[in-house]
Amino acid sequence: MDLDSTLRPAAERVKQSAVVSALIVAALWIIEALDVLTHHAIDAAASLKAWEVSDLWSIFTMPFAHYGWAHLEANSALLLPLGFVLALSGLAVLARVTFIVTCTSGLAAWLLSPPHTAVAGASGVVFGWLTYLIVRGFWTRRWPEVVVGLVLAVVYGSVLWGVLPQSTHVSWQGHLGGAIGGVLAAKLVSDRTASSG
Repeated sequence: MDLDSTLRPAAERVKQSAVVSALIVAALWIIEALDVLTHHAIDAAASLKAWEVSDLWSIFTMPFAHYGWAHLEANSALLLPLGFVLALSGLAVLARVTFIVTCTSGLAAWLLSPPHTAVAGASGVVFGWLTYLIVRGFWTRRWPEVVVGLVLAVVYGSVLWGVLPQSTHVSWQGHLGGAIGGVLAAKLVSDRTASSG
């Protein structure tokens, strides 16, 4: 087996992961630009209103809305590298993990936030992706994933303090739900990957 045929698939996966991660973040920036142009109509329509049963569907839209450029910039700084690392496991894994953490972060924000509080942003997804990547190696028993998890814990671990109650302008509830969802996804997705692999 020649080295080129071994390295080519890996290089293609790295390229695909970089493109997917960049497209996710680019889409969020385009949505924010449209939100500004429409005088924040997207924020009003996509944000999640806590304890409003008719608004539960917004669990799936709130990650796409952000309250200003600084909010989006803060999330993008983590979405880009974490999305890249997660996409290296394949688009199906990325989709499954994202679905799980979106549900858990949204439900936690809806249930634990004060009634009628509007919540928006992809930070719950960020926390979910991060905890998934940190703990998945414990289930897969694959050394590369254990090492990646340890590195991410060292580099980004301090972010996880965001699951604790803090400023009323930060949805620690969504962060907590996302983090729990990441651990849950590590168990569920890793089991499914192992059984199909």
